[in-house]
Amino acid sequence: MILLAITPGTGFEAGRWKSVLHSGVDAFLIREKELSTRHLLDAARWCQDTAPEVALWVAGRLDVAWAAGCGLHAPEAYPDLEPGPVPLSRPLHAESQWAMRSTAEQLLVSPVFSSPGKGAPWGPERLRRFLDGLPPGGPRLLALGGVEPGNATALNHPRLAGLAAIRPFWAGDPERAISAFRGA
Repeated sequence: MILLAITPGTGFEAGRWKSVLHSGVDAFLIREKELSTRHLLDAARWCQDTAPEVALWVAGRLDVAWAAGCGLHAPEAYPDLEPGPVPLSRPLHAESQWAMRSTAEQLLVSPVFSSPGKGAPWGPERLRRFLDGLPPGGPRLLALGGVEPGNATALNHPRLAGLAAIRPFWAGDPERAISAFRGA
């Protein structure tokens, strides 16, 4: 199971980021809208130097992803992109988006559970129905939105590659969160 930690949007904090990067996460998504281009690129390169084994994604900045040699997570309002210069991740908020986004390397199905400010959740049943109807192959799918160790077992499905989260990794001990997720 892939575990993707998403930064909380509070700016670059080397100590906190290092603790999450070294906690056992498989991937790390920098979602820091307030960082300047230079600082975002510096943060991406710092992550690569600090934890080269962790897959790195940058939200919303193709220029930074390209310069850092990492993946781009293109948020909902981002223009549609064809696969190309960098690995591409997209959100998937509705089943109808599958046709346009299924060429991405990764899709974050969201929100799966109730999550502040993110609209009505999919819920485990809807997610399972969607996953059951998908063709084989295609992008890696990660569940996002209100996912925590206590509800992760409800999401077990062979087509789901893993989970993405913010709060479980930043609101306490990230190693404990990893252990709880992997034990679920």
